[in-house]
Amino acid sequence: MMKKILLASAALMISAAPAQANEIRATISDDMPALMEIYRDLHANPELSFQEVETAAKLAARAKALGFDVTEKVGQTGVVAVMRNGEGPTVMLRADMDGLPLVEKTGLPFASERTAIPASGVETGVMHACGHDTHMTAWIGTAQLMSERKDQWSGTLVMILQPAEEIGEGALAMLEDGLYDRFPKPDYVLGFHDAAQFPAGMIGYSPGYALANVDSVDITVPGIGGHGAYPHTTKDPVVLASAIVMKLQTLVSRESSPLDPAVITVGSFHAGFKHNVISDEAKLQLTVRSYSDESRKLLLDGIARIAKGEAMAAGMPDDRMPSVTVQVPYTPSTFNSPDFTADVMAKLSTRFGEERVMQVPSVMGGEDFGQFLRADPDGLRSLIFWVGGVPQDQFDRAAAGEESLPSLHSPYWAPDAEKVVATATEAMTAATLDLLKPASAGQ
Repeated sequence: MMKKILLASAALMISAAPAQANEIRATISDDMPALMEIYRDLHANPELSFQEVETAAKLAARAKALGFDVTEKVGQTGVVAVMRNGEGPTVMLRADMDGLPLVEKTGLPFASERTAIPASGVETGVMHACGHDTHMTAWIGTAQLMSERKDQWSGTLVMILQPAEEIGEGALAMLEDGLYDRFPKPDYVLGFHDAAQFPAGMIGYSPGYALANVDSVDITVPGIGGHGAYPHTTKDPVVLASAIVMKLQTLVSRESSPLDPAVITVGSFHAGFKHNVISDEAKLQLTVRSYSDESRKLLLDGIARIAKGEAMAAGMPDDRMPSVTVQVPYTPSTFNSPDFTADVMAKLSTRFGEERVMQVPSVMGGEDFGQFLRADPDGLRSLIFWVGGVPQDQFDRAAAGEESLPSLHSPYWAPDAEKVVATATEAMTAATLDLLKPASAGQ
């Protein structure tokens, strides 16, 4: 209920917020027709994780034309565009490129009709159901504005297009391919993500932990199979796995601090093939969410302990203990440097009006943007923020209880792309210009 009140209030405040006249906003307005052409092309032609070959090539070409020194195929399909402009700090701006294996159902005239083969090996539709097309369009818009304003800043601008965010591997792939060694190492890292829970044009931020650690855990539960009519001659893995599922919830309710959010969800439970056969194995698939490294360790250690303990209680022999596998790499939590976040958002609040820039609760979703800070936790400051994407009329109907909003990753997600791109381009440009402000400008 509180969330609905917050968002309903946000909608009213955005509609009432005064627009601060400024030259950047006017330029973005002039650029918007061309930017929307880019957006529609990106939306209609999505590519899956580590398959973003065409996307990377077309955006790399645009960055080169703007005067950036561009390197392609960083971390497989990533792009790094560098513009050096005198002495000063280094700012890195990131956008992600990959789409999702979904058949689009938005009904947009430029809806994706692409198909591809993901890691599963099964051909599927492909869609930008997470809004990465708006991220890339704002990336280009920001690159253009920064290139045109070299007389207003001093330092080094590093703009990266990251692959494979949807599978949590692209940021790490770029780092392992020398992102901080082959290219100027950033002092500041900025990014944004469109949001399916906020009205279009709202900016949301969370100081400190903003997004969660994401672990995928597989548990294989052995049993001793047999006839369903004679369960006493077996060790039923369905019963054992069910006990594990129920006991796992106590890790959150009784072992984690109530002040330290945590989630354990069993998303898949498979066992057996016939009514009257007790199988000899059950398989569980879990998603595990946390913020701190300490909380993550508590949960993962607890999962292994509970799986073994329940098997022992069921009388399973030592050579038939459950196996627990934590998939690697995992997606680490995203931490927004608090002082840096406060400073950037205070200035954006002045620019956009405090009614449009709001502190919002952290989420248990994941984003591999956090890898960039983890690679140099003492040397840089980092911030990712939200830009609302829900069309205002749709948001108003949802606030009135007349319809439900599609979430990110929904085949129906169709943001108000023009407002997302305009807001994000202005915010990213203004923040970057401020960070790269010449020393004389501050005197």
